Amino acid sequence: MKGIIFDFNGTLYWDSQLHYDAWREYSALLREKPFTDEEMREKMFGHTNSDIIEYLIGKKPSQEMVDKYGKEKEAVYRKRCLLTPEKFKLAPGAIELLDYLKANNIPRAIATMSEWDNVEFYIKEFHLENWFDLDNIVYSDGTIPGKPAPDIFLIAAKKLGLKPEECVVVEDAIAGINSAKNAGIGKIIAIASLEPVEFYKGIEGVSQVIRTFDEFPRSILVFPDFTYQL
Repeated sequence: MKGIIFDFNGTLYWDSQLHYDAWREYSALLREKPFTDEEMREKMFGHTNSDIIEYLIGKKPSQEMVDKYGKEKEAVYRKRCLLTPEKFKLAPGAIELLDYLKANNIPRAIATMSEWDNVEFYIKEFHLENWFDLDNIVYSDGTIPGKPAPDIFLIAAKKLGLKPEECVVVEDAIAGINSAKNAGIGKIIAIASLEPVEFYKGIEGVSQVIRTFDEFPRSILVFPDFTYQL
């Protein structure tokens, strides 16, 4: 594999529970009952706010509704991030892996269905510019279909100047795994940040399951010329 594309939420940053809590609150508001665990897995992670709200209310929402509920929910989410400083950090082993990728000049990107307000928040709080060209952070800008559509990973691979089959994707969500599979990604690694390892076994397209980034198989990466290994 010549490059690596990371999902962000639940992958580089283990914030799934925070999103669970925020969307449970808003799903109860919109339809008088909260998301079930199954709905959270299938309809929330990897999807745009517009997709989620449409599912909740059973019809195409107006843009005004998407903007209102989306911004309110994300503001609550960001506040919860800051109120849990002990958990507000990149995933175990992520910094070490990112340093390794940077030192070896291995192309890397982020493909997240988060919208810009959250992405800007992550860039500021996690100093993502230390490891990523900010143009290689692909996010939900209102034009990209939500996962499991393949678009976001196709865009990320193109930004790296690579074919999808030359890239490895790290994902935690079923929608994201299906998105990477639909994009023709070369290898898909699932990270068990919230679900147990057994949850991912047997899922079509997943080549390996890791618990933390310390377990990421660095040997699958091809080193560009004129680099050094740590």
